[in-house]
Amino acid sequence: MVSSLRRGRGVRKCLLLSLLLLAAWEAGSGQLHYSVPEEAKHGTFVGRIAQDLGLELAELVPRLFRVASKERGDLLEVNLQNGILFVNSRIDREELCGRSAECSIHLEVIVDRPLQVFHVEVEVKDINDNPPVFPMAIKNLFIYESRLLGSRFSLEGASDADIGINSLLSYSLDPSEYFTLDVKRNDEEVKSLGLMLKKLLNREDRSEHHLLITAVDGGKPELTGTTQVKITVLDVNDNAPTFERTVYKVRLFENAPNGTLVVVVNASDLDEGVNKDIIYSFNTDISAEILSKFCLDPVNGFIIVKGNIDFEKTESYEIQVEATDKGNPPMTDHCTVLVEILDINDNVPELVIKSLSLPVLENSALGTVIALISVSDRDSGVNGQVTCSLTPHIPFKLVSTYKNYYSLVLDSALDRETLSDYEVVVTARDRGSPSLWATATVSVEVADVNDNAPVFAQPEYTVFVKENNPPGSHIFTVCARDADAQENALVSYSLVERRVGERALSSYVSVHAESGKVFALQPLDREELELLQFQVSARDSVDKGNPPMFGHCTVLIDVLDINDNAPELVVTSLSLPVQEDAPVGSVIALISVSDRDSGVNGQVTCSLTPHIPFKLVSTYKNYYSLVLDSALDRETLSDYEVVVTARDRGSPSLWATATVSVEVAD
Repeated sequence: MVSSLRRGRGVRKCLLLSLLLLAAWEAGSGQLHYSVPEEAKHGTFVGRIAQDLGLELAELVPRLFRVASKERGDLLEVNLQNGILFVNSRIDREELCGRSAECSIHLEVIVDRPLQVFHVEVEVKDINDNPPVFPMAIKNLFIYESRLLGSRFSLEGASDADIGINSLLSYSLDPSEYFTLDVKRNDEEVKSLGLMLKKLLNREDRSEHHLLITAVDGGKPELTGTTQVKITVLDVNDNAPTFERTVYKVRLFENAPNGTLVVVVNASDLDEGVNKDIIYSFNTDISAEILSKFCLDPVNGFIIVKGNIDFEKTESYEIQVEATDKGNPPMTDHCTVLVEILDINDNVPELVIKSLSLPVLENSALGTVIALISVSDRDSGVNGQVTCSLTPHIPFKLVSTYKNYYSLVLDSALDRETLSDYEVVVTARDRGSPSLWATATVSVEVADVNDNAPVFAQPEYTVFVKENNPPGSHIFTVCARDADAQENALVSYSLVERRVGERALSSYVSVHAESGKVFALQPLDREELELLQFQVSARDSVDKGNPPMFGHCTVLIDVLDINDNAPELVVTSLSLPVQEDAPVGSVIALISVSDRDSGVNGQVTCSLTPHIPFKLVSTYKNYYSLVLDSALDRETLSDYEVVVTARDRGSPSLWATATVSVEVAD
């Protein structure tokens, strides 16, 4: 046993020194394949992964080159300096994959800028590093001396943790006068090992026999294991029980409830009385796992479920059953029960989501990868076949990138102002009956870009302002809204400069950049400017080098009149001096009045000094004639100072006067 283990270590070293690696792209699959033997030393070269993926060494670090694995992530590592995939820690194929015929490590290689995902399969090659092992170092057999030539005594064979030819066992028996080794392989690939009696036993001549059985595997170099068989020759009882079948094959659904009948084994004994009464039992070498799953009725031979049967843990059981009579000494026969476990759909699919690009800019291109999704189902067949779907009516879709791997990508344009976040529900459903499913939610936040210009509440505003306002008066506030968010929604205001007559617009008004308040910088004079029209521009913020966006509105300032102008009088004397015998109605002077104000403030009435022989006659709007109203007498009064008063209708009223000196001629 010790020498075989030493030879195993030598084989391992030999194979590691003769390591041969293969890297090839599978036609059309986009998957990179390598192979490496198990137990390879730390640092063992696996493949030039960067070169084989078409990546430059200089871009590995800037593009955040990284490797992920669903299995143990520390088995393989990549040197970012030379792009070589190497063995990082001990790889034990038997620990990793058990006795599975195929064993590989699946790697996901992810790089950013732009995001790329590669799938790499590293096949773990088996080496012959496990010797055959028998269940027991010493096996005790009790054989009746009356057994006939050719009687066969079943033994539990050795097991080898390796696979393929490395686990293909052959057996040999050290030379024996009484026994030969009988090895049979049935159609179920179950190797039945037994001793065949070739010479009649005689307890009185020899009560014990010691045999050595050697198991040799098919590896190069080969490894061996041994077991000693101690045979005690018993007396009495000359007929052993016989099973009606040497192998029972049954099928059992997983999750069968406790108490379910698996099979009934049946043996018979040609003896009579107590010697033909049979007790059924499991072989003494049976594993603890089988004992935890099944029980055997010792009288009726019923094998019954007593523990949880899980297809995903064990797909079949090989149970060794013994039938022993009650003779003295008892005699025994053996049979094998092969229990095939049938899968039922009892495992819900599992979803793993890796969010990569969140939040998502609203102007992201179609096909942008949002997240990576992997699904798995521990069931087999159709029960383990999984399809994925998304919440309907959303701008995303699933793209299959590899078996059971998906990318969540953008399928249609986003608009943050319409909807700023999505709760994307991914449903993984298997094809079992009834179907099982699982869901996972990806919260996708839509990030804002500056794609909306500021908008004023109305395109035009009319503001009424009384003239003679104080300088710097706040006369109005404009307001624009931007549908974007955060800094993209920050609005600043400015005037659209132009000339107003001979002066710049900015000499009349200003607008506060942040509040939008409009101020009159100087007193407005309606008599100079009745209507001031100008545009206000609203600009949002600059978004990462993109130009800002603008909105405009028109502001009309209607300057309201106040009574700040007194009437003006113009007197034109026509007939001076006036003859004292001038007839009544003679025109003495022409008078015109005006007022620069408007409305009632500009409506003027005229009056004269009372008790004089003159009157005013209106000839046209704001035009009057000063006429003689009664006879003159120079000897009584030779001149008159006629005061004409012009008064507007403002509140308070303003007025002006003019004096006409009228001389009476003799």
